[in-house]
Amino acid sequence: MNAIEVKNLNKEFKTRVKEKGFKGNIKNIFKPKYKVKKAVNNISFSVEKGEVVAFIGPNGAGKSTTTKMLTGILYPSSGDVSVMGINPVKERKRLSYEIGTVFGQKEQLWVHLTPYDNFKFFGAIYDIPAKVVEKKIEEFNEIFELQDFINIPVRNLSLGQRIRCEIVASLIHEPKILFLDEPTIGLDPVVKENIRVLIKRLNKEKKTTIFLTSHDVGDIEKLCKRVIIVNDGKIVLDDTMENLKYHYLNKKIVEVKMKEQVNLDDEDGIVILKDKGYNLKIEVDTTKRDISDVINLLDTDKIIDINISNIPLEDIISSIYKGDK
Repeated sequence: MNAIEVKNLNKEFKTRVKEKGFKGNIKNIFKPKYKVKKAVNNISFSVEKGEVVAFIGPNGAGKSTTTKMLTGILYPSSGDVSVMGINPVKERKRLSYEIGTVFGQKEQLWVHLTPYDNFKFFGAIYDIPAKVVEKKIEEFNEIFELQDFINIPVRNLSLGQRIRCEIVASLIHEPKILFLDEPTIGLDPVVKENIRVLIKRLNKEKKTTIFLTSHDVGDIEKLCKRVIIVNDGKIVLDDTMENLKYHYLNKKIVEVKMKEQVNLDDEDGIVILKDKGYNLKIEVDTTKRDISDVINLLDTDKIIDINISNIPLEDIISSIYKGDK
């Protein structure tokens, strides 16, 4: 049995179309018209137990709607969903014991309580004996390194500390699947990396299935071995991280501010995206050229500032959707 099974899943939202004017207002009351938006369009996929999968796409692509159907928050218009062999629509309470959820922009912790008290509270909700909860808190305290702030009220914690506690609160009942929505949003690079390390450790030691949605390419690249990309409610790619890296994530954006003007032309593996004399924006295909080659071409003594980043996820998805490589 797979952790997640989705077959021919659809979700439609019906919104009222308002007509203008006096006659329109009468029609709106007695003969309202509706517009149907298909947020999820006949998608099918499965996730194996212990797998770490990125489920990504641009805003409005249908990823959040799909996640809400997997967790029992929304009902599908049609199609079949099974999570750990449970139908989320019919058995939502039973499902809650099998899954954990962390939404980066939504808090589930009580801010006036300490993380320790929150964990005990969540343990009581799931009817876990107090001694077992204490043992779990000790275990997660070690894994997630909570000892410095476990007895400080949540409202006084940093965002990175709070995210760690949010994850632990979602794991206190030992769910088989953890749904993560933007788990590193708003965090600085060092804290982001710490959270990623902890998630990888959780997957390795507990064999927890991870279903991740994120706009952060770093999250996807460093955590996942498989990527499902959705756009306009449809799956446009379901492939390994290795293949995605080879075709898309090997390209980096190098933005450079120079002391003086530099003339640099397109070469094999180098595309000049913007040239404003002292400011350059360059796309580098790292399968053909090293970043260091580009820096040497520019002359390091003339560089004031340099920034290296991934191609925006939206651009990658757009490229995949158009069939480009």
